[in-house]
Amino acid sequence: MSSSVFFENKLLLAMPSMQDPRFERSVIYMCSHDASGAMGLVVNRPLEQLNFAGLLEQLDIKTDAEVSDIAIHAGGPVEPGRGFVLHSADFVQDSTLIVSQTLALTATVDILKALAENKGPLHHLLALGYAGWGASQLEEEVANNVWMIAEPDEEILFNTELDLKWPRAMAMLGIDIAMLSSEAGHG
Repeated sequence: MSSSVFFENKLLLAMPSMQDPRFERSVIYMCSHDASGAMGLVVNRPLEQLNFAGLLEQLDIKTDAEVSDIAIHAGGPVEPGRGFVLHSADFVQDSTLIVSQTLALTATVDILKALAENKGPLHHLLALGYAGWGASQLEEEVANNVWMIAEPDEEILFNTELDLKWPRAMAMLGIDIAMLSSEAGHG
C-alpha cells in the first residue's frame, strides 16, 4: 500500500448509508490523525441531559460572572465524561493542541472557567466524548465510502444550527442530499 493519507483538520461527513446510529448524518471535525489512529469531535449532536451551568457545578468551577448558556455537544462515544473545547486559535494554553492556523483544541478545566467568565476564545464548541479510530481503521472506512471528506468550514463549525450542519457541509461538496439514497438501485 502507498503512503497513508491523513485527515487531520478535515471534516468527515457520514454517508447516507451509515448504519451506525451514533454517527448517522454526523459531521466530525478531525482533531488528530496519524499512523497510530484518529480522533475527532462530532459537531452536530446536542447533549441534552446537561447544560453548561450544570457542568460547571459538577466540576466545582466557581465564577462571579453570569454564566452564558453554552451548548454542549455529544462529541462521540469514546470517554463520554471527558470534555473538549474546539475553538478559534485566539486562545492558547500550554496544553492546547494547535490543529490549524485558525483552530485549536483544549481539554482543561481552565478553558471552561475562561468561557464561564467570557474570557475564552471568540469561537468555541464544547463537547463531551469523542470519536476515535485505531490504526488504519479510518482509512479503511473512507476507502469503503463510509465517510466523505471536506475542508473545515468555521461557519459550519461554529455558526450553523445543528440540524443544518450535515446538509450544508454536503452542499459545500456539491452534493444534493436529496439525490443520494441509502438504498442502492432504488430511485
